[in-house]
Amino acid sequence: MHLAYPAVLSALLFCTGLYGVLARRNAILVLMSVELMLNAVNLNLVAFDVWLSKTAEETLHSGQALTLFTIAIAAAEIGIGLAIVLAVHRNRGTADIDKLRDTAEGHESHPADGSDSDALTAEQADRAGKAEATA
Repeated sequence: MHLAYPAVLSALLFCTGLYGVLARRNAILVLMSVELMLNAVNLNLVAFDVWLSKTAEETLHSGQALTLFTIAIAAAEIGIGLAIVLAVHRNRGTADIDKLRDTAEGHESHPADGSDSDALTAEQADRAGKAEATA
């Protein structure tokens, strides 16, 4: 088999994953897209390892060994990433990346004149109570 076939397939998988990372707003779909990109890299590593082992006299299979490390890192990334997404979803009620980014940067609506400061502090106390209940 020619090297071009797995390389083209890997490029298509990587571009699909990149589109998913850039276009999606759900954190779980972004994690799945990152996983797709890592699998495209794994396919490239194995394809080039097989291609180079046909031309080299010694076969070290370093591409396949590096693929195993990439799979282990991807599994750890998905495990930790899903745990973070689930914790954020429990606390905030959404997994939408834009809404999470806005709250992290401090773009929440604050009262300008201070008339709703009691309602705001009650909302913050309610959030703190929910956070302590889930912990």
